[in-house]
Amino acid sequence: MRKINKILVANRGEIALRVMRTAKEMGIRTVAVYSEADRNALHVRFADEAVCVGGPKSSESYLRGDVIIQVCRDLGVDAIHPGYGFLSENAGFAKAVQEAGLIFIGPSPEAIELMGSKLAAKAAVAKYNIPMVPGTEEAITDVEEAKQIARQVGFPILIKASAGGGGKGMRVVESAEVFEEQMQLAVSEATSAFGDGSVFIEKYIGSPRHIEIQVLGDTHGNIVHLFERECSIQRRHQKVIEEAPSAILTPALREEMGRNAVNVAKACNYVGAGTVEFLLDEHQNFYFLEMNTRLQVEHPVTEQITGLDLVKEQILIAEGNPLGFKQEDLKINGHSLELRVYAEDPANNFLPDIGKLETYRRPQGLGVRVDDGFEQGMEIPIYYDPMIAKLVTFGKDRQEAIAKMLRAISEYQITGIETTLPFGAYVLQHEAFVSGNFDTKFIDRYFSPEVLERKPDEGADEVAAALAAMLMNKKKPAAADAAAPTAEKNNSNWRRNRTR
Repeated sequence: MRKINKILVANRGEIALRVMRTAKEMGIRTVAVYSEADRNALHVRFADEAVCVGGPKSSESYLRGDVIIQVCRDLGVDAIHPGYGFLSENAGFAKAVQEAGLIFIGPSPEAIELMGSKLAAKAAVAKYNIPMVPGTEEAITDVEEAKQIARQVGFPILIKASAGGGGKGMRVVESAEVFEEQMQLAVSEATSAFGDGSVFIEKYIGSPRHIEIQVLGDTHGNIVHLFERECSIQRRHQKVIEEAPSAILTPALREEMGRNAVNVAKACNYVGAGTVEFLLDEHQNFYFLEMNTRLQVEHPVTEQITGLDLVKEQILIAEGNPLGFKQEDLKINGHSLELRVYAEDPANNFLPDIGKLETYRRPQGLGVRVDDGFEQGMEIPIYYDPMIAKLVTFGKDRQEAIAKMLRAISEYQITGIETTLPFGAYVLQHEAFVSGNFDTKFIDRYFSPEVLERKPDEGADEVAAALAAMLMNKKKPAAADAAAPTAEKNNSNWRRNRTR
């Protein structure tokens, strides 16, 4: 085992602060790196030491792995925590960190590389009989061959970039007539975004739920899962609202998905905190989607229902400690929700809305947690992901967690920019969400800018009906625990800042 005394956090904003707070509790000194745009950022002030590593653009600062490693040498740093986004899933950086004699607080470079390729990941987990969406097992470049495979799989199909993420290099194809054009577009976009035009084909599942399982693995071969997170409320294939546990998983399905997630981690000898993502169809069949080899933005909801500090676990694992618990020691306590508070305008197709936080007051009270990296008067930089904060609530059940989130949204005061707060209030009061009967098509089906103009009481009947349905279903053993009270719609502005 190797004791860590000083950690450099190779990130910014709320995740940098979140890592540093845990490090401080563990008696570990911290080093911040920052760009010229983040000179006055909160994570810079919080750290024991801080070093400017370049210009405002990510390529000039937070992506300069060689400069970051040199800072570690200069300041006697033991380990690097990459957060999420930037260099967190860069196998080359993880390898360079290790070669420099430093500890990378994350999985091995080999695991990052393997799971970073969707095709390689599918091949690796196949030996464990993980359920996968029907499709190709290797990259396809020949259009006619690809078209024939698509016919065999059955339209509609999905063309996906092997090295992709965030919806880039992805095309839904409804028929053979448009297949060639859509494949060429997918290849072109994948090449532009990732420098890799490899694509594969799989059956398109039209209205799935997005369920992910948190896993932890140590260097002694122990791997456990920390239950699921529901991540189906998305825009542009990126999550906005997450919760744990899911409102629809039965104990048997939860156990089966958890066991499969652990096997995915075993397939790449995973060490550290990671997330295995699945699609769940309307018949409760689940399919492996991908593995994220890092801490997730939505990790707080798992922390709330398990009582574990995932960053602390990451650090302990990186030091060589075995996990301090077994699978049978873990259980779900209560319910937690997270709303990503982005500096985006939901009424304008969720486009970024950069500006100054003229008013910024966080909600408080029992069961409310705010992970952020801003304070009143600060500017939202145009160079990075526009997440301002992660607003998290916790209650004894789903109904209470929703009630606390609605109250927290009403208290959160942000002016000067538009944010996703009003959108969050709308979702949490919608009958489909309250009842648990929703999927990744929620925005397509129910949301339009006009709904944010409704008066607060116009949705009361829908919520009351959903509440009544939830109370009826509570009498059934396998019923989902779902409900929500009404709440006044907040008319304040809002906004977000961070990297995925």
